[in-house]
Amino acid sequence: MKKISLALLAIGLLTLGTTSASAADTSPKSVIHVVTVEWKAGTTPEQIKAALDGATALPSKYKGITRVWVKSIKVQGGKNNAIVMEFADEADLKAYSDSAAQKEWYKTYLSIRKESTTFDITN
Repeated sequence: MKKISLALLAIGLLTLGTTSASAADTSPKSVIHVVTVEWKAGTTPEQIKAALDGATALPSKYKGITRVWVKSIKVQGGKNNAIVMEFADEADLKAYSDSAAQKEWYKTYLSIRKESTTFDITN
């Protein structure tokens, strides 16, 4: 009976160790780039849509961006929208700065942006 109990305990501990290792192994290496935006006074809904559509199109123009979210459900702190971009890794985020894709999108976005706050998050 004692041997069976020890065997079950060992199996339980091995399973726990495997589960913990699996959780660490599945942590994404991507970078989430969160931008909260306040638009300039007088910005039209059409201008905002063009800026958000431009953000949505970025993955087709820059291979390091894997996903983009622009539908803001809740935004706090005096901002109007949030834009979220997922980059494959930190190197792709760094390379995006001053890239042709960013410069092209900025032609629409920067002219109507009053203020923004950015957060870059990874594991």
